[in-house]
Amino acid sequence: QLQLVESGGGLVQPGGSLRLSCAASGDTWLHDSIGWFRQAPGKEREGVSCIGDNGENTEYADSVKGRFTISRDNDNKMIYLKMNSLKPEDTAVYFCAAQSFVLCGSRWYEPPEYDFWGQGTQVTVSS
Repeated sequence: QLQLVESGGGLVQPGGSLRLSCAASGDTWLHDSIGWFRQAPGKEREGVSCIGDNGENTEYADSVKGRFTISRDNDNKMIYLKMNSLKPEDTAVYFCAAQSFVLCGSRWYEPPEYDFWGQGTQVTVSS
């Protein structure tokens, strides 16, 4: 069983930065691609970014391209989402999730593609 635990959320001013972390436990995750999703109140969960098993395949939603960077450290079973130039519309609960494919795939942004989810971490962008 794969477990994912997010951390690093908080309150930040517009234009600021945060780095989210996702700690994984279990051996199967090494061959899984990992996605970051977010969900704002009253909105559907949306895909933010995805990274393939070896870290070379990455995908980003248009709304975060150029501002967010996803990375992973397989030795330490960690996945990161560095978020720069944060905007109020980035406010949401952020989740990491794992899917049993080595590459992100064309449907990487769809929540049903993922098998395991963390509990989420709140990010609030406000002055």
